[in-house]
Amino acid sequence: MKPRTFRKTRIATSLSVVLSASTMMPAFAADEVVADENIEVLQVTGIRGSLIKSMDLKRSSNGVVDAINAEDIGKFPDSNLAESLQRITGVSIDRQNGEGSRVSVRGFGPDQNLVMLNGRQMPVTTGSRSFDFANIASEAISAVEVEKTSQAKNSTGGMGATINVLTHRPLSSPGLKASFGVKAVDDTSTDEGSITPELSGIYSNTFADGKFGISISASYQERESGNQQAQVGTGWRSFPGIVDQDWGGSNAEWGGVPKDDNQINRPGEGDVYSVPQTTVYRFEEQQRARTNGQLVLQYEPIDSLRATLDYTYMQNDIDTQSHDVSAWFNFVPTQESTWSDGPVSSPLVYSEIYPDGGADLSMAAGDYGTRDESGSIGFNLEWDATDNLFLSLDYHSSVAERSPNNKNGSSSNLSTAAFIRTSAATDFTGDVPVLAVGGGNQVRPEDMRVTGSVFGNARNKSEIDQLQINGTYIFEEAGSIDFGIAATDVNNLSQSVNVQRNDWGGVGAEGDFDPAWFPAGSVQDKFDGSQGDFSDYQGSASIDPQDVIFLWDFEAVRARAAELYGSTAIGDCGNGFCPSTDYASDTSRFTQEESQSAYIQYNYEGDIGDMPFDVHFGVRYEQTDVESNSAVSSYDEATWIAETEIALGSSGSGNDNRVTQNQTGEYDYFLPSFNFNIEVVEDVMLRAAYSETIGRPDYISIQGGTTVGTLANRGGGSGSAGNPSLLPLESENIDFSAEWYYDNASYVSVGYFRKDVTNFIDNNAYNSDIYEIPDPSNGVYVQEAIAAGATTANEQRQWIYDTYGATDPNVTINPDNGNIEITGNPGDPSINFIITAPTNTNESSVIDGWEFAVQHFFGESGFGLQANYTLVNAGDDYDNTNLGRPDSVSRAADAPQKVLTNISDTANIVAMYEDYGFSARLAWNWRDEFLNSIGNDTGANPTYTEEYSQLDFNIGYDIAAVEGLTVFFEGLNITNENTRTHGRSYTEVLNYTQTGARYSLGARYTF
Repeated sequence: MKPRTFRKTRIATSLSVVLSASTMMPAFAADEVVADENIEVLQVTGIRGSLIKSMDLKRSSNGVVDAINAEDIGKFPDSNLAESLQRITGVSIDRQNGEGSRVSVRGFGPDQNLVMLNGRQMPVTTGSRSFDFANIASEAISAVEVEKTSQAKNSTGGMGATINVLTHRPLSSPGLKASFGVKAVDDTSTDEGSITPELSGIYSNTFADGKFGISISASYQERESGNQQAQVGTGWRSFPGIVDQDWGGSNAEWGGVPKDDNQINRPGEGDVYSVPQTTVYRFEEQQRARTNGQLVLQYEPIDSLRATLDYTYMQNDIDTQSHDVSAWFNFVPTQESTWSDGPVSSPLVYSEIYPDGGADLSMAAGDYGTRDESGSIGFNLEWDATDNLFLSLDYHSSVAERSPNNKNGSSSNLSTAAFIRTSAATDFTGDVPVLAVGGGNQVRPEDMRVTGSVFGNARNKSEIDQLQINGTYIFEEAGSIDFGIAATDVNNLSQSVNVQRNDWGGVGAEGDFDPAWFPAGSVQDKFDGSQGDFSDYQGSASIDPQDVIFLWDFEAVRARAAELYGSTAIGDCGNGFCPSTDYASDTSRFTQEESQSAYIQYNYEGDIGDMPFDVHFGVRYEQTDVESNSAVSSYDEATWIAETEIALGSSGSGNDNRVTQNQTGEYDYFLPSFNFNIEVVEDVMLRAAYSETIGRPDYISIQGGTTVGTLANRGGGSGSAGNPSLLPLESENIDFSAEWYYDNASYVSVGYFRKDVTNFIDNNAYNSDIYEIPDPSNGVYVQEAIAAGATTANEQRQWIYDTYGATDPNVTINPDNGNIEITGNPGDPSINFIITAPTNTNESSVIDGWEFAVQHFFGESGFGLQANYTLVNAGDDYDNTNLGRPDSVSRAADAPQKVLTNISDTANIVAMYEDYGFSARLAWNWRDEFLNSIGNDTGANPTYTEEYSQLDFNIGYDIAAVEGLTVFFEGLNITNENTRTHGRSYTEVLNYTQTGARYSLGARYTF
């Protein structure tokens, strides 16, 4: 088989192990050097051996590459691949429920990094391009390579990096090899869970004098976890300071703050300010069961021909139960708030008084589950056709699907409420927002009534068929040429259907449910972050923090509600309290992406004086066609069903209310690349690289159709649209790197990178009156009610009913709940929707930065250290005073902002020790604050993810009495760090999530 080019130094020759034959023949964790019997080869395993292999791969690469290798068969440095990848310079990760999920590299988000499995593009279950590393176990992984510079032979899509996950191949490590592991996991974030098991095993063997090989690996993991969240879950509404609530003037908007003495330090007319829509405390419990397996068969009938057949299976089941308590702010005139100074003014304390009482204190619950399932079958053939010509063929057909895995659907939310609230106030001065509800701590189980609910089913299916044919021709004295062609077909189907009841004003009567179903829990003792004490508040609302939450029995309440209450929304069970599988009645989107590529790359090695060098330059051609077919629901009427809620509806039924659309897109690119590497003195490498790369839009963005939420409010509705004609991001990349390998397992490196990026894809929010639905909450009747002196929404609704209830069939009483319902009439203004849609921009931007890394072992002491820091710059900062609003009578339009998201500095420090059968590693990871997004359901509002650091450890000991047996103890997030996001200012908290530490105790037996 064609070997990987590797110029070894004296140190590398004595210490390294043989690396993989190619990306299609990944390295095995315990590869052995086949050497003459008279030559002694020292093989180093464990932490030090893993780092030496990674260092050798970095050194011998054609560009800037980092890698992580298994310490032994079945023993990857971390149990989660994303957690391992974050130790690499320039790599940062996103976490879901405390576990590494997706990776960003050099400021480019997960969708702009190409993740491959054994050189193959894999389907994902999320509907995006980002691979979810939580779906794959690490025990069968031999190495992960992160290529930060591009070559013509690399597949496109990795603007930040191309990440290749390599699994075990038996013929790369002849003989019998096996490892079996068991682990007990204690996740401290769960309140209801217990210690859970993890089992893993890998078996590899070769037969018939090394001509046939088989490898089988499997793993099963259970995890029970939880989290506690404090949110302004529906976001903040932002306004220029001139906006108020004087409906007799010209500057009133729903959510505007009155200009009266109840506002302490009210924002000035030249400031901008934001108001919260809700405050929510949410508590989740989650159970995860992950199953992985892989079978590899290899056959090498002659030395020049090797065939590989493999099948990979991944399944990840997640069940979630949730409870929350919340108060919606209704933006009534009786607001009493204290404000920070401008120009970005935020409430330190925001409060509302409800003189007539009867506002709702909501307590919702959910019980739902999903299954992520992937299967991939692949065939690879490698043929050394002649001494100079090497050919390979690789084909795989892979499917990934996310589907509902719970009788209540892939998402569910059933809300109950007690209509006892006399006031609501939130102190935003601490890390955790503190909600105080007038009468909230006196709530009784008998007060609770069922309100609205949503039972949703959603499924995503992705299929990839990919054929790659690659070759290398070696000239006798003039280098070599790499060449190849590939065809990749990606099909994505996304479907969803919701059963939504809009009885947000409540149904039935108090006492409909057994009080025993509503056990009380506490709220305030669940959070460790700092909290305000309302010391800045001067109003009259209650400042007694809400501490009572009913952790009510979801199934008992759901079943009883289904018996008692009717509904026009019907699920598969025949009522409105279960999901539907009638996907054909709601949203369905199918997208096909067909890509063809060809490349040629010239490689040459030589010497400049005493300095060996290698150079690689080539060009890649990519051509892509996109076709999207969509069917989405449309609406033609809106009903004002409660104080703030407006339900959308359609006078049609079934397919009559769906809009179908067929859209296409296409693009092609020539992408040149150049890599130059030179060893200027022994053990000192200098690298320079230039390339042009593309980053394709994520699959969600190229879906067709426009969808809107079925529940709007007095400020309007929200929705999203896709754009199949989107073009990829384009980037011109320059890299320089210097690396000094000064000892047998030690090096220091510094690198500079610059990416000139054009064709950015912005998710811009714009105002739309799509469907031209009459808005009853801002219609003619409301203006008449205001003129008659009705100031609050409830007063206006009552006036409209008293005046028109007997004559207008669009003004009625709902017989199921007794609430006034007002449907819009012709002549009312249309509801405004904030639609978020991706578009390409003509703007360009530069991302540049520095990467610093050091790896050092202190002689033979067993102690070692890794440290790295990545500094990233990305042009202008986001202007928090820019609201992204269109022009109006009193204000010019805000200029569009061209800023980059997900850009931040990162750092890692890993201290390690390994000797006398004992190993220990302490790892610290840090990521600075960064701009996460620039638009949400409430408009062009930013989301900042605050800086985060995490401390992990791993301790292992080899039992001398049993060769091959190791026991270990691991800890993740041992300092119980929390995550927090905010809006235009720190006090505009969006989400505070608290998880906890996770500990594992286990044993591994290897032979």
